[in-house]
Amino acid sequence: MEVDGNTVLAKALREQGVEYVFGIVGIPVVELSMAMQAEGLKYVGMRNEQSACYAAQAIGYLTGKPGVCLVVSGPGLLHVTGGMANAQVNCWPLLVIGGSTSQDHEGIGGFQECPQVELSRPYCKYAARPPSVALIPMHVEKAVRLACYGRPGAAYLDFPGNLLTAKITEDAVPLQYASPQPPKMHPDPVDVKKAAQMLTLAKRPLVIVGKGAAYARSEIQVRQLIHQTNLPFLPTPMGKGVVPDLDPQCVASARTLALQKADVILLLGARLNWILHFGRPPRYSSDAKIIQVDINSEELHNSVLSSIAVQSHLVPFIEQLSETLAKKQYRFQFENEWWKDLRAKCEKNRKVVDAMSLNTEIPLNYYAVFHHLQELIPKDAIIVSEGANTMDIGRTLLHNKLGRHRLDAGTFGTMGVGPGFAIAAALFCRDKFPGKKVICVEGDSAFGFSGMEIETMVRYQLPIVIVIVNNGGIYAGFDKETYDDMRSAGDLTHVTPASALTYETRYENMMNMFGMNGHFVRSISELKVAVKESLCATDRPHIINIAISPQADRKEQDFKWLTESKL
Repeated sequence: MEVDGNTVLAKALREQGVEYVFGIVGIPVVELSMAMQAEGLKYVGMRNEQSACYAAQAIGYLTGKPGVCLVVSGPGLLHVTGGMANAQVNCWPLLVIGGSTSQDHEGIGGFQECPQVELSRPYCKYAARPPSVALIPMHVEKAVRLACYGRPGAAYLDFPGNLLTAKITEDAVPLQYASPQPPKMHPDPVDVKKAAQMLTLAKRPLVIVGKGAAYARSEIQVRQLIHQTNLPFLPTPMGKGVVPDLDPQCVASARTLALQKADVILLLGARLNWILHFGRPPRYSSDAKIIQVDINSEELHNSVLSSIAVQSHLVPFIEQLSETLAKKQYRFQFENEWWKDLRAKCEKNRKVVDAMSLNTEIPLNYYAVFHHLQELIPKDAIIVSEGANTMDIGRTLLHNKLGRHRLDAGTFGTMGVGPGFAIAAALFCRDKFPGKKVICVEGDSAFGFSGMEIETMVRYQLPIVIVIVNNGGIYAGFDKETYDDMRSAGDLTHVTPASALTYETRYENMMNMFGMNGHFVRSISELKVAVKESLCATDRPHIINIAISPQADRKEQDFKWLTESKL
């Protein structure tokens, strides 16, 4: 019996445990999408290749198995390079499959001819074109394995049209093993003892819980460590929920003080990149000692020299560290001066935030919106967020109590990820945790990148609650009078500020395209009605468009958000 390349590829993906495919079809991958569905893969047709790539990598983060992004040749592949780079920098497993021009058309101006393998290499761990139908399963296994092993990332496989349609007898396709689960690297026991000793001697210890801890499924171990030792901890944006944000050991509201004054920092699955200000003064003490734990040896000592650098999977390291500290009967008591300083700073900042949160004057501010939204949404919801102030302020007020329940712009700071991430999260919830809600909180600028994916949500009946915090601009907008005055002053390309968007755009009316209604909100009472109604939906998305003050801002900061730290 003969099979073609489409069938062999689809079967190889299924045998490697791939479950979800996101993409946009066209020449030469239309039949491939059909073959994928015939093999039982779940195919989701998107409206933009970048969004498809964002969705595929988010499902990889949530499940631990890479999602597939399926794209056409030439422009289709080029449109996903931003998504591939985001997955690679974010360390999320992803497999991009691109159709390409037939090999006999290469070099003579074939349709959408493009050096796709070469163009993909800078943005992924593995890029290849299987040379024959018989070798497709081998390359699929390798791509899936490399996307997951070590530090996760992106892989790309290229399929010319003639390879997809080429036929081979079924018995000529070699059997291919499925990739085993990635091995867990264990730490050197000497390093664990050194780390425990350094922590017990610290006067101002701090634990930083990163996205890597969430991906490692280390919640049980990290929580045990924090609760057993009573050490203060800070989560990175997507490290939120590994230990619940509302646990008493969380000092996120005293972040600046915690980073500046800590003398020993235990870094769990986080990188000293721009998100953590590179680990350098003035954001850190010049004599701070770093205990760094990372699965990737190349990350060790990056930016600053760590006092103890441990290459290990987080789970065995934390288990051994907790056991060692328990034998020492170590517990960092709240009576310690470091805890008193941290809790005093948390309380001071809480009062400032509470005052802004309880100010419900119209037009609303960010803090009032997020404070009341937090009170209304389920505590176990997956929160997707992107934007500038929307994402940063929302991070402090929208709490997570479970790991991998916050998805945002991430390490690469990529805008436009929100709808794709939300689609992946909604499918994940539908299949694994029925009834769990997905709340997609968008700045109005960020929503504009991928807003048309609302049609994808409607088509697949995904009950995503999209909350657009609308200030009419990038970072900040302008009130209606100022906006109108500026635009009447001359050529619009000369007088319209680069950061301006249209005043109070009615994004909720996009739902009218599908015979549905959205919600336009100006007040907290209207917000409560809109959220409660939206949460009742089980087979459709909702848009809640909240008009806030164009000049709303975050509370005063000791440092600018992206402070460059220098030695």
